[in-house]
Amino acid sequence: MSKPLLYSYRRCPYAMRARMALLQAGVAYHAHELTSLRDKPAEMLALSPKGTVPVLVLANGEVLEQSMDIMRWAYGQTGDKDRWWARAQTPENQALLAFCDGEFKHHLDRTKYPQRYSDAQGGDHHREQALRVLLTPLEKALHSQAYLGGDQPCATDIAVFPFVRQFAAVDPAWFEALPLPKVQAWLAGWLNHALFEMVMVKTSRS
Repeated sequence: MSKPLLYSYRRCPYAMRARMALLQAGVAYHAHELTSLRDKPAEMLALSPKGTVPVLVLANGEVLEQSMDIMRWAYGQTGDKDRWWARAQTPENQALLAFCDGEFKHHLDRTKYPQRYSDAQGGDHHREQALRVLLTPLEKALHSQAYLGGDQPCATDIAVFPFVRQFAAVDPAWFEALPLPKVQAWLAGWLNHALFEMVMVKTSRS
């Protein structure tokens, strides 16, 4: 196997960020697209018992099980020539990523699937907390720049974007009415970005 093998699920935000990084970095890979998260292939579970995507199997047999590790590896393969990874390493971007993968993901899950969580609180609690922990700081970060990387995108943009996309899709009208013009423009830009459109094309297993 000369190319790495990526186990992915098209709509998973973690898998989405991994695919976007691999594509932007110019790293070719074989794709095994799961058709359902309830139908996980035995060979994937043998390699990664955690049972979640993405999972990247390298040519030497090493297995990367975390999306950020896959992103880091992808940019390392090409020397990060466009500095997408380097621009993501500022303290501000690292803090936004931590908020996204931590508190924001917690509130996103309970906003989208309240019936799945016994600790979910009613009303607008989780939506308001999601605004507090990520979307308001994100609006501030984008106040004077188009991307989290400045004038050019960085790995933090594509790491955070899939989760903001998922949050906005819960109630699009409510999201569009928020006083977050910079975040809304940033999200719209990524939704129409060629990189996103390319990674969302349905693929056959290979």
